[in-house]
Amino acid sequence: MYAIVEINGQQFKAEQGKKLFVHHMKDVKEGQAVEFDKVLLVDKEGSVQVGAPTVDGAKVVCEVVNPLVKGDKVIVFKMKRRKDYRKKNGHRAQFTEVQIKEVIA
Repeated sequence: MYAIVEINGQQFKAEQGKKLFVHHMKDVKEGQAVEFDKVLLVDKEGSVQVGAPTVDGAKVVCEVVNPLVKGDKVIVFKMKRRKDYRKKNGHRAQFTEVQIKEVIA
């Protein structure tokens, strides 16, 4: 059984026991249970239930494993040749690691 759930504007495939890296969620602690009720699709052993826009009564229960995980550093470099123009910029995305405890549908 799996579900497609929307978390912080992104869609994820949620299965029991799976770990996800979602956009950073503020005000969560390690070990805290979090529920997401924006379930867009549920698949129970081949019987698919699609919501319009969400499935009624369905939710995904997660536990926060790590509240702040930093992603890989991304370097952005812009240059125009022969114009003495160079810009170097970088950033690291921040994520929250959650583990799916159960999918309720």
